[in-house]
Amino acid sequence: MKSSRFIWGAIGLTASISTIVFAVGFAYAANQIWFPKASGDLQLATPAPTKPSIIESSSKLQIVALGDSLTAGTGDNTGKGYVGRVREKLEKASGKPVFVLNNLAIPGYKSDQLLADLALKKTQDALAQADIILLTIGGNDIFAGGDGLFKGDNQTEFNPEAAEKRVDPALAKMEKIISTIDQANPKATLLYIGLYHPFLDLDPSRQGSLTVQRWNNGVFKLTNQYPQMLIVPTYDLFEQNLIKYLSSADHFHPNGDGYERIADRIVQILK
Repeated sequence: MKSSRFIWGAIGLTASISTIVFAVGFAYAANQIWFPKASGDLQLATPAPTKPSIIESSSKLQIVALGDSLTAGTGDNTGKGYVGRVREKLEKASGKPVFVLNNLAIPGYKSDQLLADLALKKTQDALAQADIILLTIGGNDIFAGGDGLFKGDNQTEFNPEAAEKRVDPALAKMEKIISTIDQANPKATLLYIGLYHPFLDLDPSRQGSLTVQRWNNGVFKLTNQYPQMLIVPTYDLFEQNLIKYLSSADHFHPNGDGYERIADRIVQILK
């Protein structure tokens, strides 16, 4: 009898201990589920190191500008254009000296003319010294000085078909331009200033906007292959208040306020 009582007592004690252990384990597990704590050995994702901007990494900044009348500053009564304004704004933002080494832009230039200039030693030498390269090209290829762009009795209705057919040939040349600039200086930051629609007020169907967007998208695909190249969108800067920011002299180029907006956008991107 004593032996039986001992056995049953041992069994009861073991059961009690098992129950307690089970309850403690269950409580611990539930606590981990309901109130999880990070393990001391758990390694959270480490943010990727941020690359310093060109403003932060350089003791001075040297700009070379290329392209057409937009980079030349046509339409701006002050003569600064967006290039001069970028220089001033960058110098103020960085507290470092900023120089425009060369502004090689020529009004009226098309992509084939710029491509020819890029083969010249003086252009290659200028690009090799640049920290920042500013570029506009393509507007004259697509809009062609108004050739074939207007129809109707008074020639005031925008004709998007004339511009549309010029996009692909110009993009083929643009691909060569981008590649040539990269070969001349693969370290400089290149900013291509995208096109806007200067005849939007004469284009009620807004078909020309699609052509401009197709051009900008095409250039983006080209520059996206190079990590140091960026496209600067400008379409939105002119879309809502086109006349306010265009030169009254030609209804094509920005005025001083238009160039100011472009310069602000460029400096914002460079920061």
